[in-house]
Amino acid sequence: MISVDNLAVEFSGQTLFSDVNFVINPTDKIALMGKNGAGKSTMMKIVAGVQKATKGQVTAPKEAVIAYLPQHLLTEDNCTVFEEASKAFQHIFEMRDEMEGLNKQLETRTDYESDEYMKIIERVTDLSEKYYAIEEINYDAEVEKALKGLGFKQDDFQRQTSEFSGGWRMRIELAKILLQKPDLILLDEPTNHIDIESVIWLEDFLVNKANAVMVISHDRAFIDNITNRTIEVTMGRIYDYKANYSHYLELREDRRAQQLKAYQEQQKFIAETKQFIERFRGTYSKTNQVNSRERMLEKLEIIEVDEVDTSALKLKFPPAPRSGEIAVTVTDVSKSYDDKVIFKDANMSIRRGEKVAFVGRNGEGKSTMLKSILKEIGVDAGEAELGHNVKVGYFAQNQASLLDPKLTIFQTVDEVAKGDIRKHINNILGQFMFGGEDVDKKVGVLSGGEKTRLAMVKLLLEPVNLLILDEPTNHLDLKSKDVLKEALKDFDGTLILVSHDRDFLQGLSEKVFEFKEQRVIEHFETIDAFLERNRIQSIADINLSK
Repeated sequence: MISVDNLAVEFSGQTLFSDVNFVINPTDKIALMGKNGAGKSTMMKIVAGVQKATKGQVTAPKEAVIAYLPQHLLTEDNCTVFEEASKAFQHIFEMRDEMEGLNKQLETRTDYESDEYMKIIERVTDLSEKYYAIEEINYDAEVEKALKGLGFKQDDFQRQTSEFSGGWRMRIELAKILLQKPDLILLDEPTNHIDIESVIWLEDFLVNKANAVMVISHDRAFIDNITNRTIEVTMGRIYDYKANYSHYLELREDRRAQQLKAYQEQQKFIAETKQFIERFRGTYSKTNQVNSRERMLEKLEIIEVDEVDTSALKLKFPPAPRSGEIAVTVTDVSKSYDDKVIFKDANMSIRRGEKVAFVGRNGEGKSTMLKSILKEIGVDAGEAELGHNVKVGYFAQNQASLLDPKLTIFQTVDEVAKGDIRKHINNILGQFMFGGEDVDKKVGVLSGGEKTRLAMVKLLLEPVNLLILDEPTNHLDLKSKDVLKEALKDFDGTLILVSHDRDFLQGLSEKVFEFKEQRVIEHFETIDAFLERNRIQSIADINLSK
């Protein structure tokens, strides 16, 4: 049991939160929720022991292991993927090596009566109790299973970690955490850089094999599937619900309605009391009553109603110009990089107005296919063609990072705006939650979510009839994702969507193209049906690969 007692954090005289108390039990799966800036990541860092609170403390049993995966991390570049993941068991290997070294000393020493000899015996006894209490594990098999579950292939295991992108390095770190089987796993946005199959595997692991878990995430399906408790950080305090995220939203609405009713009744009582005081002040016979009510008002604790985040993205795509009947045609397309085949003999036909999803593990060719269709890269064989009068709006996976950090928000949009629309740039930015002086901020200081919203503004400035979106929800909060999803449902053009966010995908596509084992497989079914089959198959596959 881990206890959080009277936590408070202040920055530059401003209180982020105070008097925070809660207990983390061995089987708790907790979603840490709250709007951006409420203090979620700060609180998680304090529980992890990587940041100090202004007041209060976190206490845990002496032997408790708390493992923390931050949003951004650095990994070393001096070993292979398999070696780095195996470091999860480093403490066990060190314990074994120390025991062996001490036992060799005991074999050669003859000072049986000395204090030093007795200390060695005590240390060996202590280590033996801990080491032999650990259940027998096939460490290599466990490492292999975790790495495969998180999307690595067998031939990746002996590659240097320096060859992998930040998202893949995060998976290595995640594998290390999961393999340690800690008492508490702390995860800050763990699904941002992993594909659907890996998210499903991670869910299964956290639900069935992990001890306590606390997670910050904007992936609604993920947190709903793994959590049984929600702690909300709001207005400098917390509310603790024994419920998953969706149920918590209902309970929060009930709580706020009760608060509002109590607040209104209290305000009515205060007004009536003040009216009485003003009416009878100076009336001798009412002096005691007036004084009593004044004292009562002074001591009255004013009921606060929880703030509601009223900022909301306003998003509507312009009407789509009419295109030909077939928007995209891919015929017998093959693509390789050096000796690595990405896909071969791929075929697809996407009709005008269709909404389709590209799914599959990272590295199987989803983004490569998009770039082939857009002629950003060449193909080795076959043809990838856009249809008649197709006008493309493309949101690349790294679109936010392609923005010029030296430009202001206003300059970024002004650079691409043409004609009369330039007169309305401030209004457009206001709809995307960039109001007032925000428009003069440099892009370099913006958060990931703000950069994503700004990149989306650029996408809306020209009417298109084919939207190609590659992971558009990374860094967007739940509310912004919901707004984007509704806008895409209303979009009357053709949509190709790549996303690892199941909740976002659901209801957005009627056809699925699966990228798997160098093939592109067409599924005439909704994403919901596809994912249900995929969940059963992927977990079974990984568990069989022992």
